[in-house]
Amino acid sequence: MSTPQSYKAFRRSEDGSRLEMGRCPVPVIARFIPASDCAAEAVAVGSEVSDFAPGDRVAPIFDLNNLLETEEKTAHLGGDVDGVLRQLAVFDQKVLVHLPKHLSWEEAACITCAGTTAWTALEMPRSNGTALLQGEYFWYWRREHVCFVNLPGSRHYRPIITSPSDKKLDIARSLGQPGEVDIINYRTHPEWDKRALHLTHGRGVDVVVENVGPTTIAQSLRSLVRRGTVSQVGFLGGFNIDRFPDTVGPLLGKSAVIRGIAVGSKIDQQNLCDFLAERKISLRPLLNDTIFSFEDSQAAFDHLYAARHMGKVVIKV
Repeated sequence: MSTPQSYKAFRRSEDGSRLEMGRCPVPVIARFIPASDCAAEAVAVGSEVSDFAPGDRVAPIFDLNNLLETEEKTAHLGGDVDGVLRQLAVFDQKVLVHLPKHLSWEEAACITCAGTTAWTALEMPRSNGTALLQGEYFWYWRREHVCFVNLPGSRHYRPIITSPSDKKLDIARSLGQPGEVDIINYRTHPEWDKRALHLTHGRGVDVVVENVGPTTIAQSLRSLVRRGTVSQVGFLGGFNIDRFPDTVGPLLGKSAVIRGIAVGSKIDQQNLCDFLAERKISLRPLLNDTIFSFEDSQAAFDHLYAARHMGKVVIKV
């Protein structure tokens, strides 16, 4: 592929520049180029570039400043810096990773935000254990499908999925081998922490991927094994920290840990890519049935915000 003389980018309007999902106060620049996840081909490299060559399959990291997980200042693609919904972009080689060669472009485009978040939230790689994945996060990260089931199942990590929808739970269970994935409908079982304890024979889960916040954190802690971890990835129940219940007692009683998850570093993302490549893991079950063209980008966002999808919404540029 040769370097084009011109290119197009999709920009949100002033009215559409707000983040449609999530309660975290993430800054968003006006008339920004949206989207943080992509899979791309390197069409040209600078004379000092040593890690990449033309033709390489690459992706930028979600936070362009998060190389080692020690940096304070952020630069979130599609947030406080322009995102990737464009035909051509220039990135420093230090913010790029090599993508698995066995994945399609559509599959590889699912890795950056959702995949890396799953990787870090589940403390991967891990040899064994049980993870409780709160359903709305299983289905949505900024209203996008994620790959939690595929990662645990590939490393003997038993997932327990919660959701109010039997249809979604059936799909989640179908992503694993028979008997590999446990499910909990939290409308049928409002005390889902007790159900999680039952499914683990009273032991508790090793990790909870916590997506709701103040209204469920107490149950998440009760469902944990001693020395377990709650990975806080979202606040669908609201970002009001003042409403958080007292967690000190349960934390001390179980010697537990609450970790804040902000996607992950470049190292995390490259480790995930290497993991997927080594095991030839497919991400195709995570894709939405409809793939949108670049010209239909607005329709893709409308489809996303209307929650009509059952997988990752992909735009082919």
